[in-house]
Amino acid sequence: MKFQNALILAACSAFTLAAASPAHAQAAPGTAPAQKPAAQAAAPAEKLDPAKEAAIRHLLDLTEISKMGDNISAGISREVQNAAGRAVAQDQVPKFMQEFSAKFTTAAPVSKVTDAIVPIYAKHFTLEEIQGLTKFYESPLGQKLVKEMPAVVQESQNVGVEMDEAAALVVLRGMQDEYPVLKQMLPPDPNAPAPAAPAATPTPGPGAGSGDSGASSAPPPKNVQPGTPATPKQ
Repeated sequence: MKFQNALILAACSAFTLAAASPAHAQAAPGTAPAQKPAAQAAAPAEKLDPAKEAAIRHLLDLTEISKMGDNISAGISREVQNAAGRAVAQDQVPKFMQEFSAKFTTAAPVSKVTDAIVPIYAKHFTLEEIQGLTKFYESPLGQKLVKEMPAVVQESQNVGVEMDEAAALVVLRGMQDEYPVLKQMLPPDPNAPAPAAPAATPTPGPGAGSGDSGASSAPPPKNVQPGTPATPKQ
């Protein structure tokens, strides 16, 4: 199942790159591009002004967006390797990954990701805006933003995930009575009150018998023969 998921992830990434091309950029979200008659040739993509394209590529280098292709490729390769470790014999994994990597690099060169991003920037920003952004990212503050943002984003995501997971657990625990199966699925609630300890049984004291525990422990009087008066003390 993991292997299938990794392949699906690769296919989705390829689809994402295709959707970023100018041919798909004008389509409304959730709608397929209109099919043109076969007799009509597809309209060529609008050619970018070389100066604007060069400015965009420089900005992508400054912001390290140009490394996105490498990051996506490395992530997909890790997923495929993890899945292959479960689906392929262990002694076959190195050969499998070597063959996959060679074919994957040919099928999806990392430079194609940057090529697909350039027209997106061109659509959303003018040349003057690109130049303004470049000026900022060439500054010390801009470079600090580039270096610090990955950690800022990761930490922010971690905080958000922790908050949402805690809230989800509270909601699910509140549904346990209606859905008892949840009790077997959810982790123990650390905030739940501890179960009451059983009442301690009192330990009988020395010499305690089956009679009244409050009875005197003085020795009983000596037996007196019937009809015999007690001898008075002198």
